[in-house]
Amino acid sequence: MPEQKKKLLQVKHLKQYFNVGKPDELHAVDDMTFDIYEGETFGLVGESGSGKTTTGRAIIHLYEPTDGEIIFNGKDVSQLKSRKERLEFTREMQMIFQDPYASLNPRMTVRDIIAEGIDIHHLAKNEQERNDRVAELLDTVGLNKDHASRYPHEFSGGQRQRIGIARALAVDPKFIIADEPISALDVSIQAQVVNLLKDLQEKHGLTYLFIAHDLSMVKYISDRIGVMHYGKLLEVGPADEVYTQPLHDYTASLISAVPVPDPEFERNRRQIPYDAAAEDESDGVPRKLHEITPGHFVRCTEAEVPMYKERAAENAKKAQAQAAERAELIED
Repeated sequence: MPEQKKKLLQVKHLKQYFNVGKPDELHAVDDMTFDIYEGETFGLVGESGSGKTTTGRAIIHLYEPTDGEIIFNGKDVSQLKSRKERLEFTREMQMIFQDPYASLNPRMTVRDIIAEGIDIHHLAKNEQERNDRVAELLDTVGLNKDHASRYPHEFSGGQRQRIGIARALAVDPKFIIADEPISALDVSIQAQVVNLLKDLQEKHGLTYLFIAHDLSMVKYISDRIGVMHYGKLLEVGPADEVYTQPLHDYTASLISAVPVPDPEFERNRRQIPYDAAAEDESDGVPRKLHEITPGHFVRCTEAEVPMYKERAAENAKKAQAQAAERAELIED
C-alpha cells in the first residue's frame, strides 16, 4: 500500500491456543503478523479449519488472544481496561457473522436487532430518532422499512444477512470483520451481498477484513489477500498478483482448485497437489514473512528467499507473454 495510507489495524505475532497445557492443545492461530490499511479490503483465505474465523474473533476480542499484539487505530486492544474504552472499541469495530440463521435472535424484531448497538451506545435521543435510524439502515441495505416489525424467521438467508449488515452499520464503525458473510447463501444472492458491501465501503469509507474460502470472490472484493494454512499466514500480496502469480505452493494448489465456467477447461484441469509436510518446522530454522517482490510476502526461511525471487521473476515473464498474446488476439 502507498506510504501515505494509515495502518488502521496492526496484528503482531498473534497466537490463539485452546486447551493450553493439555494433551489436545490446539494452535488455531500461530504467529500471525499483518497490517490492514484504512479504506482497503484485506481478504483472508484458506481451507476450513485453517484458523481464519479464529483470527477474526481474536482481533475483535470475542476470544482472549494467547499472545501477540493487536493495535487498532493506534491503541493496543489488550490494554483497554475501562468500560468507556471498550465501548469505544466495539463501536469502531463490528463483525458480520457467517451464519445469518444463527446470528440473529429469533425472539427479537428486526427493529430491536438493528437498534441494539444504538441503545448500548446511546446514539438516539428518543424512540422516534431510533426508529428513523433503523428505517434508514434498512433502506441502506436494500430492505423495506416495513420489515422492522417482523422477526428473523420471516426472511430468506440473503435478507437475514442484510439485516446483519445493517446491525453492524448501526453504530457507524470504521472497521468491519466480515466472517464468510456469503458462504451460507445461494450463489445467486452472493454477488448481491458482495456488491452491497463494496457500495457501503465507498459511501461510508469502511475498512474490511473479508474472511472466506472462495478465492475468486475474495479476488473480486479485496485489495490485498492473505493465505492461511494450519494457523499460519503463508503468503500476502496484492489481490491480482496473488491470484495470477502465486508464489507459495499452497496458494498455487488452492487456485488450481477454483472452478472455471468453461467445460473444456474443466475436463483438462490439473489440480496442483500440496504436501502439508513441507510446512514441518521441526528443523528449528526460523521462518517469517519475507518480501519477495514489492508488497508481496511469503513465509519461508532466509535460505529460501532466492528461490522465491526466481519463481517471482518466472511468473512475471509468463504474465508478460500472456499479455502480449492477448494483445495480438485483440488486434487480429
